[in-house]
Amino acid sequence: MKYNKKSLSNKKLIELYHKLKMPRLIEEKMLSLLRQGKISKWFSGIGQEAISVGCTMALNEDEIIFPMHRNLGVFTSRSVPFERLFGQWQGKELGFTKGRDRSFHFGTLDYNIVGMISHLGPQLSLAAGVALGYKLRNEKKVSLAFTGEGGTSEGEFHEALNVAAVWELPVIFVIENNGYGLSTPVSEQYACENLADRAIGYGMESIILDGNNILEVYNTMNKLAKSVRKNPRPILVEMKTFRMRGHEEASGTKYVPKKLMETWAKKDPIINFENYLMSEGVLTIDDIKDFESKTKKKIKTALLQADKESTVTSTIEDELADVYKPDQFVISLAGAETESMRYIDAISDALKIAMVKNDDLVLMGQDIGDYGGVFKITDGFVDQFGADRVRNTPLCESAIVGITLGLSFLNIKSMMEMQFADFVTCGFNQIVNNLAKINYRWGHNANVVIRMPAGGGVGAGPFHSQCNEAWFTKTPGLKVVFPSTPEDAKGLLLASFEDPNPVMFFEHKALYRTLESEVPTGHYTIPIGKANLVKEGSDFSIITYGQAVHWAKDYCESENLNADILDLRSLQPLDYDSISASVAKTNKVIIFHEDTLFGGIGSEIAAYISEHLFHEIDAPVIRVASLDTPVPFTPSLEKIFLPIDRLKSSIKKLLEY
Repeated sequence: MKYNKKSLSNKKLIELYHKLKMPRLIEEKMLSLLRQGKISKWFSGIGQEAISVGCTMALNEDEIIFPMHRNLGVFTSRSVPFERLFGQWQGKELGFTKGRDRSFHFGTLDYNIVGMISHLGPQLSLAAGVALGYKLRNEKKVSLAFTGEGGTSEGEFHEALNVAAVWELPVIFVIENNGYGLSTPVSEQYACENLADRAIGYGMESIILDGNNILEVYNTMNKLAKSVRKNPRPILVEMKTFRMRGHEEASGTKYVPKKLMETWAKKDPIINFENYLMSEGVLTIDDIKDFESKTKKKIKTALLQADKESTVTSTIEDELADVYKPDQFVISLAGAETESMRYIDAISDALKIAMVKNDDLVLMGQDIGDYGGVFKITDGFVDQFGADRVRNTPLCESAIVGITLGLSFLNIKSMMEMQFADFVTCGFNQIVNNLAKINYRWGHNANVVIRMPAGGGVGAGPFHSQCNEAWFTKTPGLKVVFPSTPEDAKGLLLASFEDPNPVMFFEHKALYRTLESEVPTGHYTIPIGKANLVKEGSDFSIITYGQAVHWAKDYCESENLNADILDLRSLQPLDYDSISASVAKTNKVIIFHEDTLFGGIGSEIAAYISEHLFHEIDAPVIRVASLDTPVPFTPSLEKIFLPIDRLKSSIKKLLEY
């Protein structure tokens, strides 16, 4: 291995050596503890330390870095206290996740590090989001994310690189090409000669480095980081290295040819660098022994501290309390002045007010820029707020959701518009595994709103008509809102922008231009989690939301039915108090929604009534919903699919019981 120290001082060379050796010494101890059963699992980065250390040392300490399983050197190079790392790996309170997640599945913004989730690829988009924040603030900074060669086959890899290239974001993507997935060799993972070649397709620069050469990694990454700070753009770096141990320790390495292991053992980044420094007279055997002794003592002391920590304990109340960041919500009352607005105008008005009130709020979505969105909700926004804050996006839903989360690491609020709620499937992982879980896992809130134009009745077929809110109501950590009126749409959207948690904001497309009413002007908010009794009655209750509110109200008024109609407005959290009050008053209940029947939110409400309000009901709880089929295209078939006619017969059945 050839080293070129360039202009590096001896002091810097020794610092790099110490940073390189430290994670190896920790790993050796962790492997011993693993065999003793004192930690549950370990993903070894032995032989790959030069990548983590070289990249981290090349960045400034205030620049956010996104490591993976084998990047212990990131944490040690950023001087994360050993005892906290050991506490994390042992599931102790001393760690970063209160025992709720393992290994490097955590972040600590005190050290500007954001760890991974088990799904490969999402961290690349998060890094792009941080880079966007740096660029919007005109900060001369760069973010950096690691992935493995296996992760480059994930769709998120391609989406993140594409968006970063189109938006010229200051981010460095590092591929640790270590030869294998779990047991799958690179020959079965991709057909191109080098992964760095993929950058050409994105109009992006790329470079290939010897990932075992600490000086090559550090010097090159230092040069690239300086260049990106000066001239913001993404760069793809492929680091050639090898995984000397199993994917995780239990899997072993029997599938790896012995000669290949022997070849790479000779390229050990630490042994080779030690020999080089000794040949240059920078380091002696005594220096090595002294550093090892001091570091092992430090490891021992930290382990004793972690061992003294008791096993994590909690309560049901504490566990539930950390799913969401506490919302210091203060109701902003509506003024007396009103204006007639369509449902769509109320949403647009709320967006404008939020953009003025929060001067760093960023809106993102397909065609929302000059075109104004497919529904024209953001028409004129670019002229008023600029293209930086009203951003057209490529068709990369997952990457854009990840970018919203990345922005939140810099305390920048953002909104993403799913062009249609149906398209959310392409961003599902980021929503349910990153946005939803991050506050519970390590205490960072995803300050994000995702707007979801949903619903049928417009002859748009299976992929533009779904009410898919139930996909998200059962995911702890998400809030789900579905207003039925222009006034509620505006007040709840403004409340969503003030909520520190991820909010899925559903809007019924069929109401956009068909529903108009008086709406308070200016800023006001409606609390998330509070239902609205839109019609009072005593014979029976209809619990509903969205477009179904109007179907229920119109039918009851046309037939002069004495019904309580409760508009839930928020589906997560649910207003159980209002549900209970209505059920106690009428003693007969229909749960009515446009979503399909099986597994819809109506099932949860029916179960709640059965479990908690059984003594209040005089008839079986009836659910009325759309058919359990995809949404058909032809209007005559969609009429059968939608639940309007079934509501009429269900009411008759309930009243006759």
